[in-house]
Amino acid sequence: MVEISILQAVLIGLWTAFCYMGNLWGIYTNRCIVLSFGVGVILGDIPTALQCGAIGELAFMGFGVGAGGTVPPNPIGPGIIGTLMAITMSTVTPESALPISIPFAVAIQFLQTAIYTVRAGAPESAAHALEKHDFNGFRRSANMTIILFGVAGFALGFLGAFSMDTLSKLVEMIPQWLLDGLTVAGGMLPAIGFAMIMSVMLKKEFIPFALLGYICAAYFSMPIIGIALVGAVFAIKHYNEASKTAAVAASAGEAQEVEHDDWI
Repeated sequence: MVEISILQAVLIGLWTAFCYMGNLWGIYTNRCIVLSFGVGVILGDIPTALQCGAIGELAFMGFGVGAGGTVPPNPIGPGIIGTLMAITMSTVTPESALPISIPFAVAIQFLQTAIYTVRAGAPESAAHALEKHDFNGFRRSANMTIILFGVAGFALGFLGAFSMDTLSKLVEMIPQWLLDGLTVAGGMLPAIGFAMIMSVMLKKEFIPFALLGYICAAYFSMPIIGIALVGAVFAIKHYNEASKTAAVAASAGEAQEVEHDDWI
């Protein structure tokens, strides 16, 4: 088992706080791949961290997106806790780390909902401070949610790293057959998440391109970058054709207006 020092735990806490606050800044740092990469840099195991982040990203493409009023699990679960488990525990693989960390992801989302609930009156308090020309109070009211996210993120990252000894003892209590099953389930979750997002976003006219990507990967062993470049070629071709169609339709509409004006 890899030992985590106090300094590393503090750095992981700071990294988690920064990524968690980025959820409000709109810089998309609260993502599995970003969270995992930081943990890998701090603990010196970037390949394992990127594996955890990639598996988490594929899975969260589907069940990590809130539909309607639903609240998805938080990526800090697999991004921080799951990556810590995969790096520090020899019995936990990147595939099994994902399902093991899902309960943490759900619990962290409850914490986030609690912060939003506490700060529900922030707009009114900020407006009231402006009416009184209390600019310091306005800044506090406007920034308090971000501060709470930072404090919560640091606590989650630091405590997660600092309590790896306890978590490792709990994981050791899990029988090997269950860990093997979780590994299989973790390998299936990215496929399920990707299928969920495709069922919402994929239009029937784009199905041939999705099949082409599958053929390139399964039968021609084309790397992901190559498949992305092929997709970019078809995307540019589709964009150009759509632009020409729109230009022709606009020209036809103008010609009809001119004929109608001459008739009048």
